[in-house]
Amino acid sequence: MKKWRLNLRVLSLFSLLALVLAGCGEPFLSTLRPAGEVAERQYSLMLLSTAIMVLVIIVVTIIFVYVLVRFRRRKGEEDFIPKQVEGNHKLEILWTVIPIILLIILTVPTVADTFKLADTEGMKDEDAIVVNVRANLYWWEFEYPNQKIITSQDLVVPTDKKVYFNIKASDVKHSFWIPSVGGKLDTNTEGENKFWLVFDSEKSESANGIFYGKCAELCGPSHAYMDFKVRVLSSEEFDTWVNDLKDAKPEVATESAQAGQEIFNESCIGCHAVESQDGRPEQARQAPNLAGFADRQKVAGILDHNEESIKKWLKDPEEIKPGNKMSNTYPDLTDEQVDQLTEYLMGLKEK
Repeated sequence: MKKWRLNLRVLSLFSLLALVLAGCGEPFLSTLRPAGEVAERQYSLMLLSTAIMVLVIIVVTIIFVYVLVRFRRRKGEEDFIPKQVEGNHKLEILWTVIPIILLIILTVPTVADTFKLADTEGMKDEDAIVVNVRANLYWWEFEYPNQKIITSQDLVVPTDKKVYFNIKASDVKHSFWIPSVGGKLDTNTEGENKFWLVFDSEKSESANGIFYGKCAELCGPSHAYMDFKVRVLSSEEFDTWVNDLKDAKPEVATESAQAGQEIFNESCIGCHAVESQDGRPEQARQAPNLAGFADRQKVAGILDHNEESIKKWLKDPEEIKPGNKMSNTYPDLTDEQVDQLTEYLMGLKEK
């Protein structure tokens, strides 16, 4: 009796915990709240497949209960052997044809959407929005070849237009995923994958212009912290952002910021860049591009963007993201140097 009560308490505790955790998270970090054409198609396929599965479960359950009740052993019939029936052509045809029909119902829209979502011919247009995504341990680089700019950690896209992606990895396999908008697709070191997404303007407004992206492939000790933010703008605002980022220059207005710039040029410039028009080859871009850093949503992709978070990252990046490449090459800084470098970084604005 005591063991039964203990099991009931544990079950109740886990049920309550699951109920509480179900309410956690951001509103647009779910495939069940589609916010674009691709996500809508994927969501429709999920509903269709779920409906088919539920229908099958209901029918099988009804048959199971009927057989259980209708043909159960009754009192006084313990030795009775019912008539033995082997094979029923009608039933065999029925339970063969019905699954085939259900598979066809699911297969046709799935195959049609697969080919439609894989069509990236529009990527060749001169005015197409193309983003070359490069995944690294544990950060993301976003290159806009038509706009000739490079940024990191914050993906910026226009609404209601197809955005084409070339995705790959520079070290190990990752996976690019924006749950509420579409995806996910692996980033490989040996080749590129291509696809497109559309960011719905109305849903974007409901999400306050911010969606959440993640790495969906276990890639190392900081896989869970390999996040990025998606800033969604109107077409006009996107063009303005591109021009502002092209013209962005570090603001070095104080002696402290100047000292921070000197530290940066001595210790950081070999891996990081502070201009969006970075002409270096990919192999030389070993760390996130910091152009417009002061206007980003997060520090290191996961911390709130403020001076305290920047200092926390600069003092011990290994504590924030274990296994990151910066930890092995980063110099020891005094508190004063951290303050100076922080002030310099806060001057890296988009405009």
